[in-house]
Parts: sequence; C-alpha cells; structure tokens
Amino acid sequence: MAGVEEREEATALAAQARNVVWAADGTPWQRFLRVLSGGRCGRQPGGWTVIRLDAPWQDTPSSERPGWRERAANLDGDVAFAVDYLVCARCGFAWVEWPYTMGKYQRCGLAAAGLEALRLEYPGLSWHTLGAHFRDSRPFWTAVGAGVPGVYQQRETCSHAPAG
Repeated sequence: MAGVEEREEATALAAQARNVVWAADGTPWQRFLRVLSGGRCGRQPGGWTVIRLDAPWQDTPSSERPGWRERAANLDGDVAFAVDYLVCARCGFAWVEWPYTMGKYQRCGLAAAGLEALRLEYPGLSWHTLGAHFRDSRPFWTAVGAGVPGVYQQRETCSHAPAG
C-alpha cells in the first residue's frame, strides 16, 4: 500500500497526463519502408526494445504489439501506469489494451487521466478493446467508458491495423 506522499505524487502525475514526451516508431528509413510496403517491411524482426524516456508521461512504440503505441506514466523509477493503444483515423476507431496501474498507485486517477489524454489527442474516434473484460475489471471499464464513444467495448481491429 502506498503512503500518503506517494499517493499525492501519483495524483499530481495524473494531472500532467497531457504533457507527453514522444519517441518515434523506428528510424525515418523504417517508417518510409512501412508506408511504401503497406506495413510489410521496415519492422525489426525481434520486436522493439522497451523505451523508457526521462519524462513523467511518455508515448513510445509498444514492445508487445507491432504498429501499436504505449502511453505510460513514470514515477520514482517505476512505470506507474501503462496502456497499449492503436488509432485508425480512416475508420474512426481506436483500441486500448492491457491498461496497467501499479498496485500502490491504483485509484489515484492515472488510468482515467491517461485514457482521457489519448481521447483528447484523437478526438471523434470510437474507443474499444480487443478482448472481453474480466469480471473484476468491469467496474473500471464502466467508469472510464462513461460518455465515451464506443465505451471501450470489445471490437476486432480494422483491415488497416498492422498484423501481429
């Protein structure tokens, strides 16, 4: 269980969720190859290296899903919150997967702030997840999905989504 000071730090971090440092998705050459080949070329075969930036909030290529991004909050050397996401502006859909908040920082607003920041950066989209929600996570999804187009309901990715 986090102490009062840690919880206050996490709450303050949640308030900074729109102040994000971005890392590019590969080199310019890799990005060019992906566009030219429709996503078939230009990816590292072994996946991406996990990137940790010296910033409270960061947006980096996902280390788990090629073509996806990860939004994360860093606090005292810990990844306090992280979620993988994918946006398809052509279809008007976005997906989030595997939101995670460290136990000692739960219920400090990090997940709600991180997801809200994504929705503000990508307005007008319908937000979904790939998988069904576990019974114990349903209250979380109900709370963060209130008033959100798509309400984070399960939906397969579109044909524009990267394979993998």
